[in-house]
Amino acid sequence: MAQNNYQGALQKPLDLVFSALSTSAEVIKGIDLTGKIAIVTGGNTGIGLETVRTLAGSGATVIVPARDVEKAARNLQSIANVEIAAMDLIDPASIDRFTEQFLASGRPLHLLINNAGIMWVPLRRDSRGLESQLVVNYLSQFQLTARLWPALKKANGARVVNVSSQGHQFAAFNFEDPNFLDREYETLQGYGQSKTAVNLFSLELDNRAKAFHVRAYSLNPGSIGGTELGREAPLELFQQMGFCDAQGNILPEVAASLKTIPQGAATTIWCATSPLLSDMGGVYCEDVNIADLAHGDTFSNGVKSYSLDESNAKRLWALSEEMTGITFNVE
Repeated sequence: MAQNNYQGALQKPLDLVFSALSTSAEVIKGIDLTGKIAIVTGGNTGIGLETVRTLAGSGATVIVPARDVEKAARNLQSIANVEIAAMDLIDPASIDRFTEQFLASGRPLHLLINNAGIMWVPLRRDSRGLESQLVVNYLSQFQLTARLWPALKKANGARVVNVSSQGHQFAAFNFEDPNFLDREYETLQGYGQSKTAVNLFSLELDNRAKAFHVRAYSLNPGSIGGTELGREAPLELFQQMGFCDAQGNILPEVAASLKTIPQGAATTIWCATSPLLSDMGGVYCEDVNIADLAHGDTFSNGVKSYSLDESNAKRLWALSEEMTGITFNVE
């Protein structure tokens, strides 16, 4: 078997009983996480909340860093084995404060679920002048993982699960102008390149980290109803994408294709816990399986080859260190 997933060497679906309709509860069945420590970003709403509920229900202690701690406390109050901490992914100093506090606890970290993300937002920049979707969806993952590396290594068997999207097919990563300084901002281009970056990071992280018993995965949770992801999207954008009619009503065929939140969290849970992935990483998953490679220029299931390219992955790692000011030595 190939030792890494560069150029999609491992992108072959397995023969499984799960499907796009499988739920997080079905995927976790029979798996005991007692004694395991997990961190889930974006863990107080949507599929992140379902991910927390599922992991905690199987015995894990789950830490949920949140920008709005009071909202997180309300949403998570019925779930045992949960700790809440303050962190804002758009603020690098906030990430550093959170990780310093966690490392000071001396605990290992068995599961890091980088679930939080934003989409369809207008052009915004962080304090460094970096575009917000790139920061929240990807660079914060890079920083958080780098800072938590000692705890991941300490677990002697950890997984980093990065929630990507089929939307990576909107755009390859633009190395010449990732922050839209010299090109017109287009929100789906920004979203697409941020999710392509997630895939490339997962690919490269797995190859570097596997010697320390840390594996990494990226995944497409699917199109899901009832989340907050599209809260800033203008109606015109939904209409442009063929989701709504002229009056703003979601089209029946679109509504029928949406996953429930438990179905949307299922692939995250599978990547985090499946014994079938114990000796394999760097793969992009969807519908509770390893995805196929996507061919052609159309929007489809599967993963685009540009987001599994070795040279792109190594180039992005170096650029990420430059943009964040963090040297991520996996050693």
